[in-house]
Amino acid sequence: MQCLIDGEEPDDQPKRLQRLVYFARKLTLLPNSMKRQDVEDLRICGLSDLEILQAVQIAAYYNYVNRFADALGVEIEKDEG
Repeated sequence: MQCLIDGEEPDDQPKRLQRLVYFARKLTLLPNSMKRQDVEDLRICGLSDLEILQAVQIAAYYNYVNRFADALGVEIEKDEG
């Protein structure tokens, strides 16, 4: 998943994962541009409403925590392993 770290779309992954990554990145970077079609695209790729809800919750939670930490100047501990 080096492509995700590099900010690239995972072209060599299943369409379902590609759409999910696109959705999460759009929700993170351009939340005001989200449309119903973004959710429908995930349904078309086979994600259930529960899976879509979980994806939104996970992306939103990490965005919240990161913004909270950035605002307070909290530094993330580096993994020693």
